Amino acid sequence: MSALLEVQGLHTYIGQYHILQGVDLTVPEGSVTVLLGRNGAGKTTTLRSILGLWKPQRGRIRFDGRDIQGLQTHAIARLGIGYVPEHRAIFRQLTVEENLKVAERSKGDLQARQAFLFKLFPDLQKQYHWPAGQLSGGQQQMLAIARALVPENRLLLIDEPSEGLAPVIIEQLMEALRSLSASTTVLLVEQNFRVASLLAERYTIIEDGRSVHQGRMEDLLREQDLIQRYLGAA
Repeated sequence: MSALLEVQGLHTYIGQYHILQGVDLTVPEGSVTVLLGRNGAGKTTTLRSILGLWKPQRGRIRFDGRDIQGLQTHAIARLGIGYVPEHRAIFRQLTVEENLKVAERSKGDLQARQAFLFKLFPDLQKQYHWPAGQLSGGQQQMLAIARALVPENRLLLIDEPSEGLAPVIIEQLMEALRSLSASTTVLLVEQNFRVASLLAERYTIIEDGRSVHQGRMEDLLREQDLIQRYLGAA
């Protein structure tokens, strides 16, 4: 598979703090790739740096063969990159429909994608006219992902989708993400190693702002010492 996203030697400061100190990762097109690491390792900063929300001071980011570091966030998004932030960031007072409508890049995007979104997340069709604040936590996460899919993005950056959700809702969400990966490349941050191992074909481990290991998930699952050392998971 060819690489849709390539990150090389990424360094990002937030104020005086040197958060990313050399992140390298490759996301093949048509794959789910997961960023792994302990809390504070730099996973969310990596996603936000790719999207230009935080400006890297050094390094190279290529999307579909084009250098995108230094571009404004709106310009990066228009190239076909969607973002699902941690804690969902939906508009609670707006309806499900209105939350989806504000994500349109061009008039008619939502109408063109509606059947696809409803097939992926049937609950959203049932609650289409509900205020988003009345949805369950799992439904709000589905809405956040659906919102990033209103434009036909080629790459989704998804931060901690299973956080705070009940196991049965996590299973529903995993099924939707598996279906999604058939048409959209995904770079995922996921603290739940079980979820990550069942969803992702490839992984990159970040430790103290640096990439320390990457490869195929099936190979990582055979490296229990590596998992314990960097993730504390068995």
